[in-house]
Amino acid sequence: MKKSFTTFVLALLAFCGFGQETVTESSKFSFSGYIDSYYLFNGNGPASRSNLGVSGYERAFDQKSNQFSLGLVQTKFNYSTKSSDVVVDLTFGPNADLGQYGNVIGPLGQGKATSAIAIKQAYFNWKASEKLTFTAGQFGTHIGYEVIDAPVNYNYSLSNLFNNGPFYHIGAKAAYAFSEKSSVMVGVVNNVDNLNDNNSSKGLIAQYFISPKEGWNVYLNGITSDESNDNDGSSYNLLDLTTSYQLTSKYFVGLNAAYGSQTGDYQGGGNVGNNKTWGGVAFYSNYAFTDKFSLGARYEVFDNTSGARALRYIDADGNSTGTDVKSLTLTATFTAAEGHLLIKPEIRTDAYKTNQFVDSKGKATSSQTTFGTVFIYKF
Repeated sequence: MKKSFTTFVLALLAFCGFGQETVTESSKFSFSGYIDSYYLFNGNGPASRSNLGVSGYERAFDQKSNQFSLGLVQTKFNYSTKSSDVVVDLTFGPNADLGQYGNVIGPLGQGKATSAIAIKQAYFNWKASEKLTFTAGQFGTHIGYEVIDAPVNYNYSLSNLFNNGPFYHIGAKAAYAFSEKSSVMVGVVNNVDNLNDNNSSKGLIAQYFISPKEGWNVYLNGITSDESNDNDGSSYNLLDLTTSYQLTSKYFVGLNAAYGSQTGDYQGGGNVGNNKTWGGVAFYSNYAFTDKFSLGARYEVFDNTSGARALRYIDADGNSTGTDVKSLTLTATFTAAEGHLLIKPEIRTDAYKTNQFVDSKGKATSSQTTFGTVFIYKF
């Protein structure tokens, strides 16, 4: 059925004058995606029914509590040939808006409708040789352990490292594979998480991958970029280590560590002329008891005491200072419907050194615990 539909679509494009390339057995079209929704209960019982604290950045995508919430709807198209492929990854819904927040201002300007916010990824790869691949367009970041796509992560809620790092880039990159166990990538991109560059400078991204042994993958990632609005020399730098190891056929462990620094007024906070840093480490584990049930855990420490990133403490007068947080997340995954449906009960506790939250009586508190269940259908 899929092959017949693909043949029909390609024939229709050719008839309309859009396709001039001869369709061969090496070309392939695919369509995939997912939808997710969740219900979370906030133990603090805030009147706002929100998991967000005083900064508004205490959680990434699972922001609502005590209500059913839609997450994200993905529609991903892929067309590939022997020497190239193209990916159009369109997403819709609340989490899509949050993930592509930098694309909200389209060519018509602030407050005008724009279709750019639906674009999660849109890029093509040219396989110049068996070892060398060039990529251009908008693509997900190479930084970090987690991704926006909910079915891929063991936990549904996203880490603070994810929430305070880049989501995507627009630019071009080249990847060279020395072997199946070692490769390098370098690229040139616009400013972080933004449809349009805000200055004439360009950012540099890089990644080195090595697999020391079967089941063990190590990624060393980096980005350096001028993020200022007036080319005043402000800088944004981030070094990231991601590694994972399949200890047994059932037990998997991973680690993500990052250290960043920035000068200037990127993301506000009165950082002009000062160098501020942030960083953290997250440990992951997942045990597959059966092919239909697994249990995953994440423990994370995130330090933004210098106030570099948006996750800060803000007092009643609007004054902001840095903060740090320790988070523990436990997520069970039940697989049903021939592998298409994922049901994820999850509990997460965030403990700050500052009073980031309020309880049902309006009393300030430094910690928050949420309980919930997530439903993800992938196809």
